[in-house]
Amino acid sequence: MLFSAPVSRAQTATGQAPPSAPAATTNINSYIHHAWDTLSRSMVDCHSLMDPKVRTAPVLYLPQEVPTPPQVSALQKQCNVDVERLPTQITHIGQIDPRSLKTPGLLYLPNKYVVPGGRFNEMYGWDSYFILLGLLQDGRIALARGMVENFFYEIEHYGSILNANRTYYLTRSQPPFLSSMIRDVYDADRPGKQRDEWLATAYSYAVRDHSLWLSDVHRAGDTGLARYFDLGEGPVPEQEDDSTYYPDVIRWLLAHPDVHTNYLVEAPDQPDAPEIAKLAETSCDARLSVVCARAHVNGHWLSRDYYKGDRAMRESGYDPSFRFGPFSGSTHHYAPICLNSLLYKYERDLAWMAEKLGKPSEAKHWNDQANARKTAINKYLWNAKEGMYFDYNYETHQQSTYRYLTTFYPLWAGLADTQQQKGLEKALHWFEQPGGLAMSTYNSGTQWDLPFGWAPPTWIAIAGLEKVGDLTDARRISQEFSHTIRVNFDHDHTIREKYDVVHGSSEMSITTGYKSNEVGFGWTNAAYLKMQQLLVHTGEKSEQTASGRGSR
Repeated sequence: MLFSAPVSRAQTATGQAPPSAPAATTNINSYIHHAWDTLSRSMVDCHSLMDPKVRTAPVLYLPQEVPTPPQVSALQKQCNVDVERLPTQITHIGQIDPRSLKTPGLLYLPNKYVVPGGRFNEMYGWDSYFILLGLLQDGRIALARGMVENFFYEIEHYGSILNANRTYYLTRSQPPFLSSMIRDVYDADRPGKQRDEWLATAYSYAVRDHSLWLSDVHRAGDTGLARYFDLGEGPVPEQEDDSTYYPDVIRWLLAHPDVHTNYLVEAPDQPDAPEIAKLAETSCDARLSVVCARAHVNGHWLSRDYYKGDRAMRESGYDPSFRFGPFSGSTHHYAPICLNSLLYKYERDLAWMAEKLGKPSEAKHWNDQANARKTAINKYLWNAKEGMYFDYNYETHQQSTYRYLTTFYPLWAGLADTQQQKGLEKALHWFEQPGGLAMSTYNSGTQWDLPFGWAPPTWIAIAGLEKVGDLTDARRISQEFSHTIRVNFDHDHTIREKYDVVHGSSEMSITTGYKSNEVGFGWTNAAYLKMQQLLVHTGEKSEQTASGRGSR
């Protein structure tokens, strides 16, 4: 266990930094500064094409309607890569079934971008927001702006912001952070005519991106709220590199018969042609998916509805936890607090953009949408007795009881009132551990539950607490998670995608699901920089308010 000399809340409440050598801080800052280049990819770089998640030769796909860019022609010769065109011009997400493409491949993007690290060698939807915060903090405005413009390109040519720019992601998006990215780049950029023209272009794409979440497939029943949903079928192709994932899910379900789900169907492990055809309706199509053909244990396969939930879970980014049933196999049946908080902020951001662009009637429209969403959130997702927000199963008409770190999104989104803010501040004790905030209060054995802490929701919680003036808690949690990152960096000179915040370690003990802890790592690098910025900028204020608010 690496969490040596844990810092007490009494120490951090007074602003005292965790123990660390000055050289360690310098080294970690240097590591992060250079990592933006190490993790950068572009269409003039052979390394950008490699995909550790599938066992095929690299292929680069161009939109049907776009002339071949000169850099692609050069890349084709330099890297000996196969360049193909998508079979049709794409106008909406899910228009192309990735299974219809002979070989999975990378989708062309015009600008350089930063990848998360490890096995994730493409530009991701929600990772990029946190990476962008780090780039802006490090003065890399042009690179950050180019990544946002890559998302405009995805909307224009691939029908939506995608989970990432791979063909097997053409059926789903990721948490909607585009408006936040636009505002942060705009604020960081130099004032002038060019910046305002860029905002006008950005606004038009943000409106198109937002409309995805109002579509029928993303509607959470009649709640007025949104859900996550993937338009694909069966197991995800990128799971090929971890062929035990789905069988492990089946083994867990068989070992826990007291947990009642509709996730299993019975069928032979070696089905004949009629049985394969039947499984294509009740489970998945082994004729179209190698992953499906392997996803069975002792005469049990996963149900079609489970795969729908599994795919929706991946659009949420929280893959996997037990937040929406075992392995979140019922994600598509819930209106989540994280998604709807993001959309509330999105609508407020669109109103801000419309005002900036001299469109008062459009600004009113977006503010009306935000107000309606806030009313629905308070009706379905707020629990006054618990002082927390919970997800809502619109199929069973029941609010979840699963305590999850996304309960703090409303602070960051600016939709929590004073009483809700106080409730959430009191709820910190459910999640706070010596090394930072844990994802949940339940150790499911999966990576997005206790005892693990992740940079994105941790930073959202910290930034939310800061936004409502709770600097004591914001600083303390920043110090705890920063200390975990630094101690582990001192140990192996890497920054990881997640940490065990109970023990302050980057060593993982995951029983089911993704078991690795990837090195890189874009969003953790960025969160560390933002936490250090907060600690520096709020140090004096925190000294003044520590005695008034105290630690919990």
